[in-house]
Amino acid sequence: MLKVTKAVFPVAGLGTRFLPATKASPKEMLPIVDKPLIQYAVEEAMAAGITEMIFVTGRSKRAIEDHFDKSYEIEAELEARGKDKLLELVRSIKPSHVDCFYVRQSEALGLGHAVLCAEKLVGDNPFAVILADDLLHGTPPVMRQMIEAFDHYHSSMIGVEEIPSQDTGSYGVIDGSEWGDSIIRMAGIVEKPEPNVAPSNLGVVGRYVLKPRIFKHLRAIKAGAGGELQLTDAIQSLLADEQVLAYKYHGTRFDCGSKLGYLKATVEFALRHPEVRSEFRAYLEKHLSLLQM
Repeated sequence: MLKVTKAVFPVAGLGTRFLPATKASPKEMLPIVDKPLIQYAVEEAMAAGITEMIFVTGRSKRAIEDHFDKSYEIEAELEARGKDKLLELVRSIKPSHVDCFYVRQSEALGLGHAVLCAEKLVGDNPFAVILADDLLHGTPPVMRQMIEAFDHYHSSMIGVEEIPSQDTGSYGVIDGSEWGDSIIRMAGIVEKPEPNVAPSNLGVVGRYVLKPRIFKHLRAIKAGAGGELQLTDAIQSLLADEQVLAYKYHGTRFDCGSKLGYLKATVEFALRHPEVRSEFRAYLEKHLSLLQM
């Protein structure tokens, strides 16, 4: 079984829920304290042993490519000023053993289409898909958990979590049966079902480990929910060919595709940040006490 060394990051979305902040800057570059969302996603991939990062981009996404490129001007300035720690920090954004590749999604035709755009770069290899909007904090990192499960079961893995029944219309929802610790053997998957017809309360999050056969099914499916090519529909089709497992990850998810989720992530990560956590906690406690007066 080939090792998972490639990750696909679909980053072509317009980020309309964060306008006007995303008018000229990608939503994936929105910072959580001092790192953009896409960097958290790439760091999660690197922690899982992934060394080839494939970004499926669109118009106005050049900032992502620049972020992971070498910045001669900044590095020269930091070196000249003797700011060694900051220089090391900048260089660590993309270590030398990691390669970044970029492919353009010319039309916004859905997540399934975005993944299909990466087919030539992925080739005949298993690969991860990571959605930067879903900021997942886990120990060990969630993608590492999933790749370890993939290496054990040799089956495609879909990351899931328990969701409120009234929220099924915002998720892909799986059907299946418990098959091991945190593992569900999938029988089906439905995109955004109404609560009264949802097969379970397990919603798909933005983490996948897929075998390359998924591309055959992505090429064959028709436009689904929202008139887009849905990765969910391709996974449903894949179930006819091979076993697919869902993995209930261990960790916390922040939906940074929404303003509230983004704000929650900012607070949580600021409270963990060694540089600001003490003063920020004191600030929050002061303002909470004022609210309670």
